Amino acid sequence: MATQSTDLPDGWHQPLRHVRAAELTGDTGQTDGMTRREAVSARTVGAQRVWMGQTHVAAHTASAAHHHGDSETAIHVLSGHPVFVFAQDGQEIRLATDPGDYVFVPPFVPHREENPTDEEAVVVIARSSQEAIVVNLPALVTSDGGFPDGAPGS
Repeated sequence: MATQSTDLPDGWHQPLRHVRAAELTGDTGQTDGMTRREAVSARTVGAQRVWMGQTHVAAHTASAAHHHGDSETAIHVLSGHPVFVFAQDGQEIRLATDPGDYVFVPPFVPHREENPTDEEAVVVIARSSQEAIVVNLPALVTSDGGFPDGAPGS
């Protein structure tokens, strides 16, 4: 008779967790202009150091400016051609992407996602925390090139 993993005292024999596409939930941090769907987190599978999910941005839509606190964020473009916008030296910088591309967002970096095309953009997101930290901001930069309230350095 096989020993059940719950009977083993070490951490090497924990069960894998399977999250089906239909089980993703929108009950997570959100930003206007996009929809996040949580897959892997402390709440869904007991993750301790990672959060993973999908973001959907409708055609001809832009998200609000936001950042993800002290989480590092890795993004993989599944479909569409989303544009990732951030501020550098008071100017907006635009990263245009294609399916298969990856984008890295360092901690606390204000940014927004845009979808200027006729098709929905879908990306997979992985973060270095088990929670979906979302701090929504009024803008990436102020009219004088400074940081908006709520942004790091403001």
